[in-house]
Amino acid sequence: MTHEELMRRACRLSEESVKKGGGPFGAVIARHGVVVAEASNSVTIDNDPTAHAEVNAIRTACQRLRTFSLEGCEIFCSCEPCPMCLGAIYWARIDKIYYANNRKDAATIGFSDDFIYEEILRDMSGREKPIIELLPEEGRKAFAMWQESKAKTTY
Repeated sequence: MTHEELMRRACRLSEESVKKGGGPFGAVIARHGVVVAEASNSVTIDNDPTAHAEVNAIRTACQRLRTFSLEGCEIFCSCEPCPMCLGAIYWARIDKIYYANNRKDAATIGFSDDFIYEEILRDMSGREKPIIELLPEEGRKAFAMWQESKAKTTY
């Protein structure tokens, strides 16, 4: 499939999501033009704030390919990924991101993607939600265990 066909598919998924009661977002993951996975937003359907189209598609693609790395894949999103989804895309090592609507478009219909992007740029002390370090010494124990482990799979 061409890039345009894959994007149209993502946009179609976003429209179908709205009809089912989900958010207006769709995502398609492809490798060499072949669809590996596709999904729409199911936040309100599943009562899961992480069930964005991109995250749902990444989960499906990883299960189908039996890997946590989606190197060699591209993702087609009906909207510019929010910070959570962008992070997931980077963690999944997807090669390239295409999008139709942008985060400003999403803000005009009530989604907070742009606000979260702005919030990330603020110093931690100036963010809307307090971020407080607590028990760092205890937290570092697992890091030390990981560092010393011979059985770890790095990612």
